[in-house]
Amino acid sequence: MIKGKNKTGAVLILLLLLVATSCGKDTLFTGSSAMPGNIWRVAGIASFRFAVDDTLSNNDIHFTLRTGSAYPFRNIYLFVTTTAPDGKIMTDTLEYNLADEKGNRYGKGFGDVRELVLPYRTNVFFPVSGTYTVDIQHGMRMEDLRGVYDIGLRVETINKPE
Repeated sequence: MIKGKNKTGAVLILLLLLVATSCGKDTLFTGSSAMPGNIWRVAGIASFRFAVDDTLSNNDIHFTLRTGSAYPFRNIYLFVTTTAPDGKIMTDTLEYNLADEKGNRYGKGFGDVRELVLPYRTNVFFPVSGTYTVDIQHGMRMEDLRGVYDIGLRVETINKPE
């Protein structure tokens, strides 16, 4: 039971936490694509579609990758193709480290599964309103990439104009 000044302090801390978590970024899109049998096949393109109405705000884009101990590498290459509503296409080849030199995997998790947030683009704006498509394909040298549970995409709006 909280009494007197302790109760006031607890309420103030709770309010500060609420304000701190409510400011900043708004989620424009979040999605995930599960890999059947925890195997990401080279032909298995994770495709995400999201609508954009705000062409003035800046956005942060990142991927969320969940892997298990069966994943055979310390890194991953991704081919990312973004298609804008006006048909313009942008393709990137990206490399992310998933573990250190000793094989200690990065990210959060327990047991076999590790979840790692991979930054893609920061402080970008979408120049055209409409539906954007982001396609993600692994670019590793093996066709069947074991130990991948899923990959996700998250788009967060920052610095909304007043």
